[in-house]
Amino acid sequence: MHDDAGTACHAAPREVRSPRPVAGAGTWAEAPRDFDPERLPTAATTGGRPRWEPRLWVARVGTFRPDLSVLDAGERERARAFRRERDRSLYEVAHVALRQLLGAELDVDPAGVRLARADCPGCGGPHGRPIVDPRHHPLDLHFSLSHATDTALIALAGRPVGVDVEELPSPEVVSEVATALHPQESTELAALPPSARPAAFARCWTRKEAVLKGTGEGLSAGAATLRVGTGPHPHPVPGWHVTDVPAPPGFAAAVAVSAPESTSVSVSASIAATPTQGAGPARPRHPSPP
Repeated sequence: MHDDAGTACHAAPREVRSPRPVAGAGTWAEAPRDFDPERLPTAATTGGRPRWEPRLWVARVGTFRPDLSVLDAGERERARAFRRERDRSLYEVAHVALRQLLGAELDVDPAGVRLARADCPGCGGPHGRPIVDPRHHPLDLHFSLSHATDTALIALAGRPVGVDVEELPSPEVVSEVATALHPQESTELAALPPSARPAAFARCWTRKEAVLKGTGEGLSAGAATLRVGTGPHPHPVPGWHVTDVPAPPGFAAAVAVSAPESTSVSVSASIAATPTQGAGPARPRHPSPP
C-alpha cells in the first residue's frame, strides 16, 4: 500500500524522548467530509480557521472519475506499473484528488503543482517526506496521504502533518507484530481480552504512522521507541498533536500535526463512507514513496 513517508534510510534511528503533555492531544476531529472535485477548498471555505490547522478529505474509488491529465509523467508511470486494476485505480484517485486539493489551495492548475522531497531527518539526504516545492510555491502548505482498500485519506495543513488509515488486523497478525510496539503499548495490548486487541492495535499503529510520516522518519526509525498508546486517547507526543479520525467499521485512522504546545487545535475530518471489505488480513507496512 502507498503512503507518503520518505524512502528507506539506513541512518541510525533518532531517539524519541519521553513525552511531555501536549495541549490538544486526544480527539478533536469534526464531522466527516468526502472529496468532491466540484467543491474544492478556497480561502473563503476554510471557516476562519488558521491555515496551519489540518483539514482532511477522503477520496474513494468509484465516487468520481479522476482527471488523469493532472498527473505528472512520474505519477502516470507509477500508475501503469500496478498489476492489479484495483491498486491502479486507488493510486489514480488518491493522487488526482491530492493534486486538485493542492491546486485549489495554491491557486494554480493541479497539473502545475510542483512536488519535491524534504531532507531526510536521519541522514539529510533528499529522500524525506513529499512536500510542496517551496522554490515554485511560496505558500507554506504541507500534505499527507494514506490509503487502504478503496479509500484514500488526505490531509492539508500549514505545518508538517501526517495521516494514516488502516484496515483492522486479524488477532493472529496482532500477536505476530505486537512486539514491534513500544514496551508499554505491548503491555497494554496483553492486558486486553483477545477480541479487543485488533481495534486497540490499529489505533496505536495509525497514530504511530501519522506521527512518523509527519516527521518524515517512517516506521523503521521509531516504531518501538515512540509511544502513542493503545487506549481511547493518544499518549502525548512532544511537539505534536495526535488524534484519532472517525473511520468506518473495520478501519482505524489518525492524524498528527506539528504544533506549539500552547496552541489549541481543531481538525476537519473526512471519512464518511465504508470502504469495500475483502482486502485480507492487514499487516503493518513500512512506508513507500509516492
